[in-house]
Amino acid sequence: MAASGPLPVTHDLPTLQAKLQGLLRFLRDALGISNAHTVDFYTESVWEQMVDLRPETVLADLTRTAVKPGVPLSEARPPAEGETGPRVTDFPKIFCETSRKLVNVEAFALTAKYYSVQNLGLCTPLEQLLVAFQGNKKQRTGKNVKPCEFMNMKKSHEVQAMSELISSISDYYGIKQVIDLGSGKGYLSSFLSLKYGLKVYGIDSSNANTHGAKERNRKLKKHWKLYHTQSGLDVNGQTLKRTKERKVQSEFKCKADIVEVCNHSPTNQEKISPSDFLPEFSDSVISNLRKQMENLHAQPYEEENLCFANAFSLIDFLPINAIEPTTSSHIPSREMSTANKERRKMIPQLNESTIYSPLTSFITADSELHDIIKDLEDCLMVGLHTCGDLAPNTLRIFTSKSEIKGVCSVGCCYHLLSEEFESQHKEHTEEKWGFPMSQFLKDERWCCGRNARMSACLALERVALGQGLPTESLFYRAVLQNIIKDCYGITKSDQHVGKIYSKCSSFVDYVRKSLKKIGLDESKLSEKTIMDYYEKYKPRRNELEAFNMLKVVLAPCIETLILLDRLCYLKEQEAVAWSALVKLFDPVKSPRCYAVIALKKQQ
Repeated sequence: MAASGPLPVTHDLPTLQAKLQGLLRFLRDALGISNAHTVDFYTESVWEQMVDLRPETVLADLTRTAVKPGVPLSEARPPAEGETGPRVTDFPKIFCETSRKLVNVEAFALTAKYYSVQNLGLCTPLEQLLVAFQGNKKQRTGKNVKPCEFMNMKKSHEVQAMSELISSISDYYGIKQVIDLGSGKGYLSSFLSLKYGLKVYGIDSSNANTHGAKERNRKLKKHWKLYHTQSGLDVNGQTLKRTKERKVQSEFKCKADIVEVCNHSPTNQEKISPSDFLPEFSDSVISNLRKQMENLHAQPYEEENLCFANAFSLIDFLPINAIEPTTSSHIPSREMSTANKERRKMIPQLNESTIYSPLTSFITADSELHDIIKDLEDCLMVGLHTCGDLAPNTLRIFTSKSEIKGVCSVGCCYHLLSEEFESQHKEHTEEKWGFPMSQFLKDERWCCGRNARMSACLALERVALGQGLPTESLFYRAVLQNIIKDCYGITKSDQHVGKIYSKCSSFVDYVRKSLKKIGLDESKLSEKTIMDYYEKYKPRRNELEAFNMLKVVLAPCIETLILLDRLCYLKEQEAVAWSALVKLFDPVKSPRCYAVIALKKQQ
């Protein structure tokens, strides 16, 4: 382990269990709200069953207390004992003791805020952690990669933040190998390899993803030399500069060389189009490259014009093994500036220890990594938005495999987690469930339920900024369920109509297309019959809106429960030396923003 600062102190297991106990007490009453299905909202009279307040009152109180613009969540807390207003432990004031209906929205919202990850003080600050890992060492930066050129802004934000942390952990341990589970298109894997010189194995269950990643690498490698020549870049993506003392002597020769490159006849070359080798990159990226090439030809051939301040470079998004190395004889050392030589020293060398290798495999908690990775060595295991059970299985693999020294996992898709104590799964024989992981919650035999886990994916921070829920489509679906029940005698709400709303011009159109999709005869309903249902429930639409806002406010509590369960599991393992939650992303840009991080004890 490299000499660095001491790791931040985190909560011990008893402290985390005490926080969990308080959260469970609140959720025992509140979880029913999250588990109510929007589809059944009118057929099951959900509002009358669960809320003893007018929807206008609920919306007003939630807006003021929970999602008021400009009020940071970290400032929210229920009043302490002795203060006026509801206390954290004063649950009868939130829910009626007899009917169990919600009677105090303000207390509900304050308590929900209190039990969010941030307010419970569960997070270790990212900056503090980076300082501990890096110490006084200068962080490896490699190439000045600009991921926003080939990823959307959300993915770029996630990849940059997570890769810096992973690189710091790898330096802390002196580790070069990384296993990226659920690697998808390989954005994180490629970035770790290219920018930080790590040897990354990206494992994804989709053969299409793996094949696509390999094919992109092959095509980029094939055509790299051509664009390397045309863009005037050396193998490391650095713009070639002429030294000032050779400027006058080289000016005419430079003009001739550039004209020759830009006017080079394609008759002896393989004709290619941008889409042949950049199949997944946007037209704007390809256009940007083309424009820079045109500018290079059009502008006066002066040294300043060959040194782009914001140069667009293919190296900025190439996986490290996509580049065909050129020999140093291509660039006379006497023509290379001292600064350029120094930059080249800073960039990881292109060799077999710094490549990205996409692999296909379905990973479970019992997967044998040696069968998948033949040269497995001491490594880190990471996962960016690993779906469903893959996130908990990542942690289980970490604790069971001696070669894995650290883990950094950001999960998502909580609704796809398997639950041990969910009654509908009793026939399943799984030994390792997605939830719960910790012995504490196993002893409680705690179950969230799929609808509650689904609502945990809602983004309160986005709603607070006005990025609200699709209330009209939810309203359409709830009214449709009443039509299905009354007119077709179907009471189960397991029919999936999919994303039909965006393709419909009206409620009538929505109903007809939905009925047709689920195999019901839509011709038996007249337009008047359909519109009668719409008009009947239209005055009650605000009930649905208010109820969904209650779900949004409660969502962080359920996410807290899932994350605390994972953290407690790690604290229960003897081999784990240190573990923490870290807020890695901006929750507005990326709502699933928390990373579970753990390190093994050193032998």
